[in-house]
Amino acid sequence: MSDDDDHETSGGEDDHGHRPPREEFAEDPVGHARADPGMTVGELVETYGHAGIGAASVHQAGDVLAEMLGSEDCTVFLSLAGAMVPAGMRRVVSELIRDGYVDALVTTGANLTHDTIEAIGGKHHHGRTQDPEKSPRDHDETLREEGVDRIYNVYLPQEHFAEFEGHLREEVFPALEEASDGDAVSIAELCAELGRANLEVNEREGVPEDPGVAAAAYESDVPIYCPAVQDSVLGLQAWMYGQTASFTLDALADMNGLTDLAFEADEAGCLLVGGGVPKNFTLQTMLVTPRAYDYAVQLTMDPEATGGLSGATLEEARSWGKLETDARNASVYGDATVMLPLLVAAARERIE
Repeated sequence: MSDDDDHETSGGEDDHGHRPPREEFAEDPVGHARADPGMTVGELVETYGHAGIGAASVHQAGDVLAEMLGSEDCTVFLSLAGAMVPAGMRRVVSELIRDGYVDALVTTGANLTHDTIEAIGGKHHHGRTQDPEKSPRDHDETLREEGVDRIYNVYLPQEHFAEFEGHLREEVFPALEEASDGDAVSIAELCAELGRANLEVNEREGVPEDPGVAAAAYESDVPIYCPAVQDSVLGLQAWMYGQTASFTLDALADMNGLTDLAFEADEAGCLLVGGGVPKNFTLQTMLVTPRAYDYAVQLTMDPEATGGLSGATLEEARSWGKLETDARNASVYGDATVMLPLLVAAARERIE
C-alpha cells in the first residue's frame, strides 16, 4: 500500500478527516414527549412521535390507524382475540362498529359469549390473581368451590353461563333452526341472530348495560366471523343443541361473504388486536383475492422468535402477499387493554 492511500481511523474517518457517506443514518434528533396538564389523548400520542422505542411505535400506529379509519374508500377488518370483552373493552369495540369505522369483525366465540352475558344482564367483576393468605392453587380451588370462574384478575359467577345457555335455547337457536329448515347455518348467520336476540332482550328487560358488540354489528349490518366458534361456550352450546334438534353449523360458508368483501374493497385495512385464529383468518383472506391490505395495525405481546402466527410481524405477512408492498403498517408490543383505547381515542380525535 502506498503512502498516498487513504487510511480509515477508528472513528470511520480517513487520514484527511473525511467521513464516508452514511447509508443508514439521516439526521433526525430524538426529542422528548410531553405530559402537560389538560392534554387530550390525541395530543399525547402526537407528542410520542418526538420520542423513541415504544413511544415512537405507538405514534406510528396512531398515524396509520387514523388514516385507515378516516379513509372513505377503505374497507376495515377488525380482528379481536383474547379476553377483550371481560377485560372491559366491550364498549370501545361496539362504538367503533356503531360509528361506522368497522366493515367486518373477526373474533372468538369467547368474546361473543362474554358479550352476550353482559347484554342480557350479567356482569364481570374485579377480582385478584391470588389471595395473599393462600397459595395460588388454594386460591383457585376456593373459587371453584364457590362457583366463580377467573380470567386473570376478572371474576365471573358461573350462574351467568346457565343464563347464557337459556338465552341461546330460548332466543337464538330455535329461530335459526326454523329459518334454516334443516339446512346448515353459517357462523355469520349465528352471530347475526345472536346480535338480534341480545338487542331484543336487552331492551325488553331494561338491562342498564350497553347491548354490546354483537348487537352493534346486527344494527349496523356488519358481519361477524368466528372461525373457531367451537372453541368456546357458544360453540359448545350450539353442538349440544344440535344433538337433539335439526341444527348444525357450516364453518366454510363464511368464506364466501368474507372473500367477497375483500374482493369488492377499493382499499383494505386491518386492525389486529391480539393473535390466534382471528388474526390469521383476517390476514389469509387476502391470499384468495387479487389484492392485499393497504393498511395494517397490530397490537400484540407475542414474540416473533417462537415462529407462531400470533407473534409474526406484519413484514412477514408482506412476504406472503397479505400486505401490499407499499402498505402502511405498524406494530405495538404491549397490553391491548391499554393500547386499544389509547389508539382508538387518538385516531378518532384526529378524524372527528
